[in-house]
Amino acid sequence: MRRWLRQHRYAMLVAVRRLLAQPFSSLSNILVIGLTLAIPIIAASVLVSAQPVVRQIPVSPELTVFLAPSATADQARKLAADLKEKHGSEIASTKVVTREQALESLKANPSWSDALAVLSSNPLPDAIVVVLRESPELAMHASALARQWRELDQVDSVQLDSDWVRRLEAILGFVRIGLGMLAAGVALVVLATVFNTVRMQALTQREEIAVARLVGATESFVRRPFLYLGALTGMVASAVALIFAALALYPLNAALARLANSYGAHMALQLPDALSLLLAFVLVAILAALSARWSVTRNTRF
Repeated sequence: MRRWLRQHRYAMLVAVRRLLAQPFSSLSNILVIGLTLAIPIIAASVLVSAQPVVRQIPVSPELTVFLAPSATADQARKLAADLKEKHGSEIASTKVVTREQALESLKANPSWSDALAVLSSNPLPDAIVVVLRESPELAMHASALARQWRELDQVDSVQLDSDWVRRLEAILGFVRIGLGMLAAGVALVVLATVFNTVRMQALTQREEIAVARLVGATESFVRRPFLYLGALTGMVASAVALIFAALALYPLNAALARLANSYGAHMALQLPDALSLLLAFVLVAILAALSARWSVTRNTRF
């Protein structure tokens, strides 16, 4: 066991010494990999920060039935009961929102309170919020009900509230696929960069490797320092990528805050959780070590 640990410690020290022996080349490779890794980290930050916002939005399709201005609150309640009775198999629940309740809700928002204060009367209509039951053909049923209810005498308009939520979910799904493809591209960059770095190191140490083999060094002993060299390069580059991503979030959050404040909202981009980042670091180190092993195997056959 001590011998095994001593061999790995020696390989680690050799790898560190080789990194420090060529500082410019090592720094260039680390910066290239770090900048490349920072891109998917920032993209993952956007995706991770957007998902909680989407989860807070009710995904169950909702139909908002706006009554005509001449309709009363009692008529709204009667219409809600009639809709529930006629379409009980398709409707999960109904809720009547009177014009007074809608006005008070808007006044509670600072963005609207000043504008509503100058109004002499309440311009908002009574509304019925209808939540539909989940079904295989939910979108088709919701559209059919919306068309049917628009023909009612007391109804002014019908809005299908969840259409944009589904579009947003589709956009997030597209982003996830794009992030996966971006991660695959980054993995190729890491493999290529580490492969070339180890190839140059192997060619530089060609005579040293030949002498080590002559005195009885095993192939594992010869290759081990290069594997540590690849893994160390990947780990240091991952740390650099995290620093770059954290620094990039500052101006992005400043711009996002200005945009969100204009809509009376608050949103900030955050890095993925520590466990995900740790797993990513380990994966990058493993990929770099595998690339180093492949490179040293191909370039030390002499």
